[in-house]
Amino acid sequence: MSAAVRQPASVTPPTILVVDDVPMFREMERLFLSRLGQVRTASTIEQALREARVHSPEVILLDLHLPDCEGDEAIPALLAASGPNAAIVMVTAGARHEHARSIRAGAADVLSKPLSRDALIQSVSRFIGRPKRPAGLPRVPHEAPVEVKLKAATYQGTIRNLSRGGLFIESDCDTSEGAEVWLTFDLPGSPHRVESSAQVMWRRALPNGGPAGLGVRFVELDGPTSRDIDAFVHERSEDPMPWLAASRT
Repeated sequence: MSAAVRQPASVTPPTILVVDDVPMFREMERLFLSRLGQVRTASTIEQALREARVHSPEVILLDLHLPDCEGDEAIPALLAASGPNAAIVMVTAGARHEHARSIRAGAADVLSKPLSRDALIQSVSRFIGRPKRPAGLPRVPHEAPVEVKLKAATYQGTIRNLSRGGLFIESDCDTSEGAEVWLTFDLPGSPHRVESSAQVMWRRALPNGGPAGLGVRFVELDGPTSRDIDAFVHERSEDPMPWLAASRT
């Protein structure tokens, strides 16, 4: 008698929780994300907490403005209900202060309406199956001058690469990890200068003895500028949509 064929173990699909009080947006987001995993939905924070406790989502796509609670105020409770490895992707109306509120409250990423299907899939897929270290956002080399302000001091620097999430800068700016600086620079193809606060995520000396390298994350960034940066990176990336290919396998 021949040995039984061993069947591969079933893999439980990841759970994504979409929280939005507008049915049209909720359904659109559910459809966009359906290939990435099992999508649960909620229209209030109360419903979202119930879903999170039962289904332990890996990613929560969370609208900032909800009828029973502001989304950023609910982040601690949602993370506690979902488990330590959950990630929050906040959806805002695109105002600069909304992006900052979301980042400071603990959101792992911020998108603004109107949502792009590709940007949404890219953002959410970064956190699926990667509980300790999410996949980075697409990043391209870009050399350009940048002004860095820290309190009353102004420094000059050079951008070396760029993503929607932040920059790598060479600068003599004397600061430490966790500090916030104000950045001003030009983006080719954009009708206005990019102006945003950014948090210094890491700082290290460069091997050539030149200015220090600063890795910074955008904090106070408006929606149109975020989309301009996304488009700039997309046009120059060798593999602009690896997350989309992955979602189809």
